[in-house]
Amino acid sequence: MATFGTLSDRLADTFKHLRTKGKLSASDVDGTVREIRRALLDADVSLDVVKQFTGRVRERALGDEVNKALNPAQQVVQIVNEELVGILGGQQRRLQFAKNPPTVIMLAGLQGAGKTTLAGKLAKHLVKEGHTPILVASDLQRPNAVNQLQVVGGQAGVPVYAPEPGNGVGDPVKVAKDGVAHAARAQHDVVIIDTAGRLGVDAELMKQASNIRKATNPDEVLFVIDAMIGQDAVATAKAFQDGVDFTGVVLSKLDGDARGGAALSVASVTGRPIIFASTGEGLDDFEPFHPDRMASRILDLGDILTLIEQAQQAFDEDEAMKVAEKLASEQFTLEDFLKQMQQLRGAGSIKKMLGMLPGAGGMKQQLENFDEREIVRTEAIIQSMTPAERKNTKLLNGSRRLRIAKGAGMTVTDVNQLVQRFEQAAKMMKTVARGGVPQIPGMGPIPGAGGYGGGKRQAAKGKKKSGGSRSGNPAKRAAENQAIADGRPIDGGDAATGAGFGLGGAKAPTPSADDLANFQKLLGGR
Repeated sequence: MATFGTLSDRLADTFKHLRTKGKLSASDVDGTVREIRRALLDADVSLDVVKQFTGRVRERALGDEVNKALNPAQQVVQIVNEELVGILGGQQRRLQFAKNPPTVIMLAGLQGAGKTTLAGKLAKHLVKEGHTPILVASDLQRPNAVNQLQVVGGQAGVPVYAPEPGNGVGDPVKVAKDGVAHAARAQHDVVIIDTAGRLGVDAELMKQASNIRKATNPDEVLFVIDAMIGQDAVATAKAFQDGVDFTGVVLSKLDGDARGGAALSVASVTGRPIIFASTGEGLDDFEPFHPDRMASRILDLGDILTLIEQAQQAFDEDEAMKVAEKLASEQFTLEDFLKQMQQLRGAGSIKKMLGMLPGAGGMKQQLENFDEREIVRTEAIIQSMTPAERKNTKLLNGSRRLRIAKGAGMTVTDVNQLVQRFEQAAKMMKTVARGGVPQIPGMGPIPGAGGYGGGKRQAAKGKKKSGGSRSGNPAKRAAENQAIADGRPIDGGDAATGAGFGLGGAKAPTPSADDLANFQKLLGGR
């Protein structure tokens, strides 16, 4: 999502100013629309798309749905969100599989768009869904393209059909056609054809791609487009649509730092849906494209559904039940802690997962400074312990800690800190397992919870000690005294009304730098 970072920041600033107004006038709406237009144009979104988008937003923002809304500013955010979903394609579109296998998927695009790597990502994604794909090396022009596909196929655990060495040798149309026939004989249910690209659109490229399409009659033709190429994205997409035609779009390099807004225009300009998005260099950095979720990420409203899906894929339910039982019976050990850390790493980049939380744009700098290698260091320390030491940390005397530190390439201080963090984390987890609410050190009490399961006790203690509000502001003092009388928290936090999504209720608090630092300490930070 780094590609849309600047656009996200600009839109967030626009809405921040909008939320300070209780009622919106026509000039307020025009000013907001003007800022949105500038943000989209600066992000390289197509001019025609920007005109249509801002026109619809302005029309709806001046209508009754905003005038009659309890919170007009948040209603405008809702409108922008819905219209952004519209230009991204509206509904999610999944791959269409053939009734009689194999399903043939052809990849097309310019050289450097990332087609070969994406072929491996798509193949691995399909394997997870229970398919048996095979890759076909029809890019016989680019130097070492065949070798690259074979390496990527090996990493994905998928076979590669490559009868020709490439580097200008062989007939790509014949290879593609024979590859489909081979897949049918070998009972592969999906064929992914990697085709050649060019540095720019030319007649030879279009002719070859068109011939491969005619020879293989693919069920899906996916146009792979680099999200970082700017306004050329729209022109290139139109050229491929006219020359070859395609059924869907795949956005690559969404983790880049270019403006990339032109990628937002592709679905609207071509009328073809975006089906997948590539979000990193690893083969697992690949996900189905959901227009509504992507719009939420751009508007810094979070993407909780994708976060939940990633967690479900990474965490084993049976193992989670065993851990819960151990927590309840106070048998949670460093061995269990190690397994949980490894599952957390398996869920993907922690930075990316934290970036899916609502309001993550407000802690961008803190996320950049977050060091995920601390988890690896923590694993090294635990793995340097004997099974007995992992089960019982009381065995860790000075000489044992020195041995562990040397084995992990760390210091004794690092080992001591890990043991302290583990005991602290185990205590918090036990509190949760017993139905209590833990208090994370440095983050303060959770509103309405009162610490380690003793909310009523803490509240009564605090009330008895203070005797009421001591604010020097008479109005604030009266309000806080009333809150104490009603049994409500007086820490100034907003009610948890779902407003973190920006669509209703009070504004959710953004995690601070201290919050993030404490979270990293729990994971293994120093």
